[in-house]
Amino acid sequence: MQWLITIAIVLASLALVVFKFWRFWLEFSGLWSSDRSDQEASRSSKPSCYGCSGTGTSESDLGIRIKPLVQLGGKTQRALVANFFLHTAIGGVVYGQEIRPPNYDESIASKYKLGSVLAGPQGQLIESKDQWPGHRQYLLDLFADQEYGYAPQASVDVRFEVLDDGQAVLAGELKPGIRRRQIAVYLERNGKQVRIDLLVWSPTDGPKAPCFLGLNFRGNQSTCDDPKVRLTSSWCDSRNPGVVENRATEESRANQSERWPIARILEGGFAVATAHYSDIDPDYDDGFENGVHGLFPEHRSDSEHPNRWGSIAAWAWGLSRLADVLEKLEGIDPKGLMVVGHSRLGKTALWAGATDERFGLVVSNNSGCGGAALSQRVYGESVARINTSFPHWFNRNFRKYNDREDQMLFDQHQLIAAIAPRPVYIASASNDKWADPLGELLSGHYASSAYRLHGKQGLDAQVLPAVNTPIGDGAIGYHLRQGDHDLLEYDWQQFMVFARRNGF
Repeated sequence: MQWLITIAIVLASLALVVFKFWRFWLEFSGLWSSDRSDQEASRSSKPSCYGCSGTGTSESDLGIRIKPLVQLGGKTQRALVANFFLHTAIGGVVYGQEIRPPNYDESIASKYKLGSVLAGPQGQLIESKDQWPGHRQYLLDLFADQEYGYAPQASVDVRFEVLDDGQAVLAGELKPGIRRRQIAVYLERNGKQVRIDLLVWSPTDGPKAPCFLGLNFRGNQSTCDDPKVRLTSSWCDSRNPGVVENRATEESRANQSERWPIARILEGGFAVATAHYSDIDPDYDDGFENGVHGLFPEHRSDSEHPNRWGSIAAWAWGLSRLADVLEKLEGIDPKGLMVVGHSRLGKTALWAGATDERFGLVVSNNSGCGGAALSQRVYGESVARINTSFPHWFNRNFRKYNDREDQMLFDQHQLIAAIAPRPVYIASASNDKWADPLGELLSGHYASSAYRLHGKQGLDAQVLPAVNTPIGDGAIGYHLRQGDHDLLEYDWQQFMVFARRNGF
């Protein structure tokens, strides 16, 4: 009788596999016929950020899911891609690894258990700030080992060359009070070299200025309409406007300038520096062969070394190399460096700020899962979805928490705490449920005991404030901006207010 039951189970499983195969085959076969119309529609549609944690596919951290796949080539190549996904789907059925659907139910999301940010590996609580340096290192090791990955310890030679030094052009006008510098930063090791193009705006009058440093998604030319800004030669996402075959064209100039209100920031007394994130590491799963990963071939992540750096850790490491340059640059206050980032680059800013204490202030904008949002809430984007869509962002160890967030013995509030006592600002958007605004706020709240340990005020709120109503008068600030997943002038205004309040 037992063998009859076994046969029945096997037949039922095979039937389910066949059904899944048929369903996915129909879906991906349909994509082939719609390939051309999809591409034409994407050219005529309103530009999206494609590097974000928004609610829609085109503006979320699910960004590279389908469209790049159907743009890989002819029908044969697309058939291979379809086959890959079919086998992945079948494997998921057989081994029970299908990703659960996104959760937007607060009654489910509220069921999480967080450890104290002051608790050590055995649960013991530190009691004084004298114990903090060792405890902070414990937190950094925890996140490096389980989520972001360890960066290599070997050094690189950093040198830079100022290619251009002149007056900025913004919104079509020459700005005599704003100095524009384009700097080639060279990272060299063992005969290999990576070049990062750093663009710096600084006020021409007054003393050295505190400086916001942040990476951009589409190249320096996308941040402003200045015709003298160099067109990036690094990899770009072909879905973005002004990009052809993963290379930027002149049409890409100023197409994300709304995210970089340079004139307003400079009027506030701050400098701004930015670089294209693909200069540091191209944002696709390339086996960690390109960008700065290529400088350390002996340190690539693999199954035998699951805690080595992914792309977020590489981008953060690159920000530190840019800080090496900025702290030596005329007109920039070396003690006034602040790191800022949006979406996946908001995750990057948090890790850069946690690991490099030269960043005196850290800003996370709409960073979501793997950034400021609590993973254990499982609200919006989940660990499984981000690891599946972007397997190169985090280390391999992070994958063991796919749909198993309840097994995590850490969470993002401890990452915020690792920045203490330096100030940190967390920003969300009201329509950006995918990034879990409440989860981002709660990370700041639960990190507060680390700030109180240093005699600083944290974030008391546990309920989202009204839109466009910044909260937090101490070392942790927060706002919920009205609107979608984006980085806008309103956000920058709050960053500057917070920076001034904290002595920058």
